Amino acid sequence: MTLKADLFFSFRSPYSYLAVGRYRAMAEEYDLDIALRTVWPIAIRDPDILFTGNPAAPRYILMDSFRTAQMLGIPFRWPRPDPVVQDLTTREIAKEQPLIRRVCRLGQAASRKRKGLAFADEVSKIIFSGEIDGWDQGDHLAAAATRAGVDLAELDAEVASDADALDAEIAANQEALEAAGHWGVPTLVFEGEPFFGQDRIDTARWRMEQKGLQKQ
Repeated sequence: MTLKADLFFSFRSPYSYLAVGRYRAMAEEYDLDIALRTVWPIAIRDPDILFTGNPAAPRYILMDSFRTAQMLGIPFRWPRPDPVVQDLTTREIAKEQPLIRRVCRLGQAASRKRKGLAFADEVSKIIFSGEIDGWDQGDHLAAAATRAGVDLAELDAEVASDADALDAEIAANQEALEAAGHWGVPTLVFEGEPFFGQDRIDTARWRMEQKGLQKQ
């Protein structure tokens, strides 16, 4: 029997990037269906929360992301450009956010086609791997979409014609994440149980094995 889980994911989260490829590999190895559920980054969803924590947090997250990527052998660099338009000196978030809104809507549109996990993995690679400057330019996104099994032009057309509905689905994903007992990403939810963080993948697999997870 195919087991099912939801992966709550942000296209700006370095930890989401460090997790999504491993969850994709798990879904390919096991009889497991992982549905990607895109959420807005907290900088977009609730910047007040972002700025009320310890000021050391951004520095720690960046440092920890680098060393975790090194440990896992995953290429990593902070995105160029950042998907969220933000002054990192003042932390001010720009009102207009064309990049993150586009890529989140594209991710949700890909999820409608049951290609969300592959799309998030391929797009995260061009955003975070450090192999590309200007990931939003040229044919980088189109090539990533093709590798994920979807057509970027079709996704963009869906985003243009159905943006409000896609935004509502993204908001509903956030509500579902909180209803499952967490608020951050990446979080895998399996049978109502949340597994938060890129360091809980083995724990999630262990729980699924208790529930009968089998290799393909």
